[in-house]
Amino acid sequence: METLELKQLSDYERERNKPKPNLYHGLIQANLSFELKTAYRQRYLVASEVTLDTQPQGSTPDLVLYPAQTIDMGIEIPARQTAPPLLTVEIKSPSQSLDEMVDKANVYFGFGTASCWIVQPRIKAILVFTRPDQYSFFHHDDRLHDSNLNIDLDLSAIFS
Repeated sequence: METLELKQLSDYERERNKPKPNLYHGLIQANLSFELKTAYRQRYLVASEVTLDTQPQGSTPDLVLYPAQTIDMGIEIPARQTAPPLLTVEIKSPSQSLDEMVDKANVYFGFGTASCWIVQPRIKAILVFTRPDQYSFFHHDDRLHDSNLNIDLDLSAIFS
């Protein structure tokens, strides 16, 4: 008789509905955050690991961008953001499929996000979705351009 082995999910994986990040994931996330904040801090608020009130269970993109604003950390806010970010960034983990990542992008678009980037560490590339079925592919030696948010980034700094 065969037994079905169920994978035990960590609290991190259950809470965020995604695998634990590895070193490459962390480096890319830090590099993207740094480059976006350096170039666009006057225009955008850059944050990582913000839980969004997407349906049915919420989701936590690796990075989000909101319009620049003054933050008062003395005010209590809900654990899940109900306002959609302008941008969500998801960095693919080895255990995730591209189909899963595109499904996440579609959830973010349904929530009201303007753009969604899917980072592919293995091939050093980023897919920039400006609509659910429309994307541009940027390789590590390209300049990424997001026409929805007027963002232009040199990707060599992201994957170094």
